Amino acid sequence: MTGKHILQNDLALRFLCALGALYIRLCFALGRWQVVNGHIPQRLWDEGTPFILSFWHGRLLMMPYCWRKGVPIHTLISQHRDGRILARMVSHFGVHTIEGSSSRGGGTALRTILAALQTGESIGITPDGPRGPRMRASSGIISIARLSGAPILPATFAVTRRRVLNSWDRFVLAWPLTHGVIAWGEPITVARDADEAAQEATRRNLERRLNDITAEADRLCGHEEIKPAEIEAGETKEPEEPVGPSGEREGAA
Repeated sequence: MTGKHILQNDLALRFLCALGALYIRLCFALGRWQVVNGHIPQRLWDEGTPFILSFWHGRLLMMPYCWRKGVPIHTLISQHRDGRILARMVSHFGVHTIEGSSSRGGGTALRTILAALQTGESIGITPDGPRGPRMRASSGIISIARLSGAPILPATFAVTRRRVLNSWDRFVLAWPLTHGVIAWGEPITVARDADEAAQEATRRNLERRLNDITAEADRLCGHEEIKPAEIEAGETKEPEEPVGPSGEREGAA
């Protein structure tokens, strides 16, 4: 059976996703983990305040273990096959998923995200996913923060023993028996009346903070930082989320 046929076989796919979740559990259980600035999410969890968890696509593997057990969270995924594989894998950790992308389901996903935040449930978003450029934030997460009033919390992980895949996102694959760091950044808020210039400034601020904490986590683990993808002067990431609740273009998730 080829790799393509395996991914099309529901039973095989379920097995592979369960195996992937088991691998993540082993990496965490057999590692030594340090949390940097853990007081930041703890305060919001203790208050029952929902927020938008933001992390780079390449740092996705161990992110289920940054989250407090029992606190509900939904993660935005693409509607493509890779997104659905991810949905099955993270479901083993009690993470719910919302499907949405630039081509299908955008407006519906945005409405679902806003409804979840309004009912006190947090959202996880990779602002450079699902297509990149690597470590460059799209504007959709800023739109969601503006519309919902929820703060954005940057987060990341790094490990001493790893393999960096040659993928668009430079995906970090942790090895067992590693020392790991889970790092959080200060919350970022967006005013409801923020104009386009203010939203762009906030997007750049989020991108900078995420890259800063990711570089620092890598440094603590003895690695040089992974550089963001090069972009042309004046270029920004295209929005992922095509429409908002009123039908206007709202940017990416």
